[in-house]
Amino acid sequence: MSKQITRFGNIPSGAGGQRLPFSPAVRAGDFVFCSGQVAMKENGEVEDGGIEAQTRRTFENVKKVLKLADCTLEDVVKVTVWLDDTRDFWTFNRIYMEYFGENPPARSCVQSAMMVDCKIEIEVTAYKPL
Repeated sequence: MSKQITRFGNIPSGAGGQRLPFSPAVRAGDFVFCSGQVAMKENGEVEDGGIEAQTRRTFENVKKVLKLADCTLEDVVKVTVWLDDTRDFWTFNRIYMEYFGENPPARSCVQSAMMVDCKIEIEVTAYKPL
């Protein structure tokens, strides 16, 4: 059996068009690992508004990255979430349930300072056999 690793998506750009040193998604066998997503709009600006607007934008970005590897949220088996402010936890949870429903994947959620001026970052791992 040969090693099967596939990288998806273009190398992303950060502030000022600077190339960022990671792939949006990588398939290793039957697993797809997605880089952390934030509430970045298409124009490179962070979504205006509070945790609700930023969580929704972040999930839409996660869905776009999953699609690069022919996956959906239904294929997600693990989610890691970083929140800038612990007071946003319950609002985040309410929105999270809208995306994952009654059968959510495993999850870790911690409070952390962010590398960009946003309130949330979400990273997912999906399982979809080849």
